[in-house]
Amino acid sequence: MAWELSLAVDPASPQPIFLQIARALSDDIRRGRLRAGAELPGSRALARSLSVHRNTVLAAYRELAAEGWIEASAARGTFVAAELPAPAPRRFARRAAARTEAPARLGFDLGATSLRPMPLVPEGTLRMSGGLPDMRLVPTAALARAYRRALRAEAKRLLDYADPRGHERLRAALAAMLSAVRGLAAGPESVLVTRGSQMAIDLVARALLAPGDAVAVESYGYRPAWEALRLAGARLVPVPVDAAGLSVDALAELADRERLRAVYVTPHHQYPTTAVLAPGRRIALLELCRSRRVAVIEDDYDHEFHYDGRPVLPLASADTAGVVVYVGTLSKILAPGLRLGFVIAPEPLVERLALHRTFVDRQGDHAVERAVAELLEDGEVQRHAQRARRIYRARRDLLVEALRARLGHALDFRVPAGGMALWARVDAAIDADAWAERALARKVAFSAGRRYAFDGKKRPFLRLGFAALDEGEIREAVERMVKAI
Repeated sequence: MAWELSLAVDPASPQPIFLQIARALSDDIRRGRLRAGAELPGSRALARSLSVHRNTVLAAYRELAAEGWIEASAARGTFVAAELPAPAPRRFARRAAARTEAPARLGFDLGATSLRPMPLVPEGTLRMSGGLPDMRLVPTAALARAYRRALRAEAKRLLDYADPRGHERLRAALAAMLSAVRGLAAGPESVLVTRGSQMAIDLVARALLAPGDAVAVESYGYRPAWEALRLAGARLVPVPVDAAGLSVDALAELADRERLRAVYVTPHHQYPTTAVLAPGRRIALLELCRSRRVAVIEDDYDHEFHYDGRPVLPLASADTAGVVVYVGTLSKILAPGLRLGFVIAPEPLVERLALHRTFVDRQGDHAVERAVAELLEDGEVQRHAQRARRIYRARRDLLVEALRARLGHALDFRVPAGGMALWARVDAAIDADAWAERALARKVAFSAGRRYAFDGKKRPFLRLGFAALDEGEIREAVERMVKAI
């Protein structure tokens, strides 16, 4: 069933109704609302929707046909003309005020921006960029069953307006998981569920920052998070990163020079280098931020995937001063399309974040949230995480072996202790950006260091993801890299 076509008609206007209809339709054709060849409603249907006599609509259609805007066929119907007339005064335009035609554009200045769209990846490309999970491993059957059960149990409540903090069962399940696995002393009242970690960072930025606030960020990092901070008015200041993570000494020197409002960090597996923040630096960072009252925005985006050594707990687990705002996601452990992230913070901040959230998108998808809560309660997510961790570790080892065998002359890297990608230095004789461009032409996608550098300048590094590719795809991806070099 087609939608009714809405047109503005004013019975009180001195202009005849049929001319109002004709003018409205021709204006819609001019501005592209009605495209060439589009079918128009039948005269009876349009008359009924506008509450006018059919003869009025027929008169309007005759006027438009005479001007060349529409084509009518007794057998097929009425359509916008395939070849539209050149703009010219219409016979009925004498009755209306003269208007100047102008090209469609925004009526205000957008200003400069550093935002850039993500490049399109051709079909069939092996994607090594970023740290994508393998969607083929997602327990979709269990998720579908849980979703159906959720709707059967409480469809009316789940599809209605609800708590902007998230479904209570998911908040409770996340609190239990974070307490058991990540050492956070958090109850459901400290949890806010968001549409992915990107929304979480955006809400935290809105709630904590004021225009002009200085925020320290890692000199290599996650640009979408930086942009969310900038859009809240923050002035970002880069701090060096090395094999032990963020340089806390450099951060302390920065804090001596100017007043910092916050620091945004990825301490577990630094993005993109995968470096784990050293224990001494973790302690020093928390003490520095406690003494200077600097907020720590901790982005723990892939906590589950640590393969070597003892598990590393988040900064938030050792925060006794209440300076850490913890951001996490289920995008890596399940799938990014579910759009499930979360913030762990003191209850007053959670309430403030929820208030901001009501002005952004009101609430999340409570049906999906309840379904995922059930998977957490039943242990399905935990079993999936264990299985994925084993598979991703094997894929990491295979990629390391293949790179050393085929590209050892071109790349130098440390085996990452965790994460879903590795960070490799490119030989000085090779242009990393040009290599990435040639590789994309051979349908293997990876990112050069420029994409992650704060200043956007060329860097001799590559980030190579392994989690989303199976063994055969990893071998093929490396071969395509070899041919592209």
